[in-house]
Amino acid sequence: MLTLLSSMYLVVRAFSSQPEPIRVLVTGAAGQIAYSLLYSIAKGDVFGQDQPIILVLLDIPPMLPVLDGVVMELQDCALPLLREVIPTDKVEVGFKDLDAAILVGSMPRKEGMERKDLLKANVAIFKTQGSALDKYAKKTVKVLVVGNPANTNCLIASKSAPSIPKENFSCLTRLDHNRASSQVAMRCSVSSDNVKNVIIWGNHSSTQYPDVHHAKVNVHGSEIGAYDAIKDEAWLRGDFISTVQQRGAAVIKARKLSSAMSAAKAICDHMRDIWFGTKEGEFISMGVYAAGNPYGIPEDLIYSFPIQIKNKTWKVVDGLSINDFSRAKMDATAAELVEERDTAMDFLSQ
Repeated sequence: MLTLLSSMYLVVRAFSSQPEPIRVLVTGAAGQIAYSLLYSIAKGDVFGQDQPIILVLLDIPPMLPVLDGVVMELQDCALPLLREVIPTDKVEVGFKDLDAAILVGSMPRKEGMERKDLLKANVAIFKTQGSALDKYAKKTVKVLVVGNPANTNCLIASKSAPSIPKENFSCLTRLDHNRASSQVAMRCSVSSDNVKNVIIWGNHSSTQYPDVHHAKVNVHGSEIGAYDAIKDEAWLRGDFISTVQQRGAAVIKARKLSSAMSAAKAICDHMRDIWFGTKEGEFISMGVYAAGNPYGIPEDLIYSFPIQIKNKTWKVVDGLSINDFSRAKMDATAAELVEERDTAMDFLSQ
């Protein structure tokens, strides 16, 4: 009898010592990025191997039958951390009591669509989602905007959620960061984990500036600057930058679909770093609110900076030297973001 009670006590104690489940929302959950993303989240690759998850999957009504199939597959994975899956098309269900929100869904640019038309459609979506975050989510929720134009969509969502700190909002430039790291690694014939501290400045668009002036490459056990490792300034200031800037378009041309597997990996990297922090001496790229930045970027923007994270709090890496070449590139992508913001704010005020 004593042995049985002891066993029961150990079982109860083990169960009670596990953290409470966190609620994680993914929008556009019936889409191809989410299909590559959801397994990694539910498996524990993002929020920790001992962190139970309640996955909330939001999409538009026509996609609910597809979403049912996604739910069935998640159930069939038999993942121990996945406590519940909630498919919905209702914001009051989707945004309730969230710990993390990954906003993947957006209006894609269609053939013949002007950029301002794309902005107008997305302002409506992210105003609604920001308002829902404000009304239903926890005030500590961490919000990652993936849907393009990601920087401006993130700004609209944050402005529409005034009770949630602007520091809780970020947009995805980690995919561009990973692309840049990979290009440098391939050029140096090393694995990508031997490259650190590349920077994506600015917009998640073709004006972004992939910068390796502060990047380090580990070559045969010695850490050296990327420029010294590559020894090809013409490539670094030419084809390298344009390859990273145009990579999304190149994937679409080849696949006839936009990046999904690599986008999902970047989302996981981004959210895991928010949850657990960046490595000592390393920084990553994230689109964050520019207020108080040390690089002279207009403040009322979501702009990608070099970022370090500790205790779920990010800070812009300060004190990096900026040469004239970099300054011009950083200012050009900022100018595009100012134009996007002003157009979006006009629509927001209508």
